[in-house]
Amino acid sequence: MKKKVLTTLLCVSLAATLLAGCGGGEDKSANADPAPATDDAAPATDDAEPATDDAASGDTAEATTGGDYKFEIIVKSYQSSYWQAAVTGVNQKAGELGVTVNCTGPNNESDIADQVNMLNNAINNAPDGIGLAACDQEACLDSLQTAMDNGIPVVCFDSGIPNAPEGSVLATIATDNYAAGATAAENLYPALKDKIASATAPVRIGEVNQEATSESITSRGLGFIEKIIELAKADGKTVAVIGNEYYVNNCSDKGDEASADIIIEVAVPAQTTVEMCATEASVILNKADTIGMFGSNQVAAEGILTANENLDVLGTDPATSILAAGFDAGSVIKGAITGGKMFGAVTQSPLAMGQTTVEVLTKIANGESVSDVPTQGYWYDSTNMDDESIAPNLYD
Repeated sequence: MKKKVLTTLLCVSLAATLLAGCGGGEDKSANADPAPATDDAAPATDDAEPATDDAASGDTAEATTGGDYKFEIIVKSYQSSYWQAAVTGVNQKAGELGVTVNCTGPNNESDIADQVNMLNNAINNAPDGIGLAACDQEACLDSLQTAMDNGIPVVCFDSGIPNAPEGSVLATIATDNYAAGATAAENLYPALKDKIASATAPVRIGEVNQEATSESITSRGLGFIEKIIELAKADGKTVAVIGNEYYVNNCSDKGDEASADIIIEVAVPAQTTVEMCATEASVILNKADTIGMFGSNQVAAEGILTANENLDVLGTDPATSILAAGFDAGSVIKGAITGGKMFGAVTQSPLAMGQTTVEVLTKIANGESVSDVPTQGYWYDSTNMDDESIAPNLYD
């Protein structure tokens, strides 16, 4: 494959970027049953219609044909049905194109060292390409350089790596996470607006992010924070951001807690588990001034719901309960929305990301040019989760 790419005149400008990659350690392969639908390449908005599986990949499906290629695919973990759905998409597209894929990933998204070892092992296997959903933006930089030195192209999915060595990542397939976080805020804030307007003391909105290292989670968290700040300022309210230092230091205006009308409290657990997220969520849910919560992925959202099992403070009426917005899908989140314990959530399409990753890797192996593929996030709640345009994205 590498000779084919390097000799293709159309890829002279791409030759440096073909030297990309990440490697892996012990294999933890799995096939998933969930099969969500896909997104398209437009920025996230709360009223946009989800695209179909074919549209999610842009025009890659039309031009791409398979070959005798082998790709290494490294997901963030097999902890959630989200990543199992991504693996399903990988395997589906590999079968369609006739390529071979080997899917690996750590048990937990906080097992960063394990993923880097898997990344390095993948490089040692000398595949025709690597698909990587990085747990940490910085931890795999040396491995990316090694992959590029060995002529192995890398495609990132779900999360980008902004500081990757130049030319080491040929394309990124990911939700516009910042916009998707903003979508959650755009739908939660109007439901809280009257309560904020009539408050005679500061009110609190909690945010639980499972970590502060991957691009996908940090962008969503900051997108939510920034949109709340924007909407509150438009209503003449002041906002202060407290809690985890990463989010406090990277938001546009952390404000002054002593004088703020709205306090956004951001929590990050020591480990990326539902139980640890529940512990952090419980602290915020127990505060008398809390009116809203946001969990920026499936694990964090399920953590908020787990915390509520003992507290029973979540609901859909802002006058009597705390409103919670989640992210991603899964049976727990969907059940909480239909049961009136979660206000709503933003969903992605991991199936589409998995499919598109294999398509893009195959295009590279065929010597074709590639580019980033942004995908959408969609708001869903009890009023629209059965709609034809939403339901296929809600994996179990």
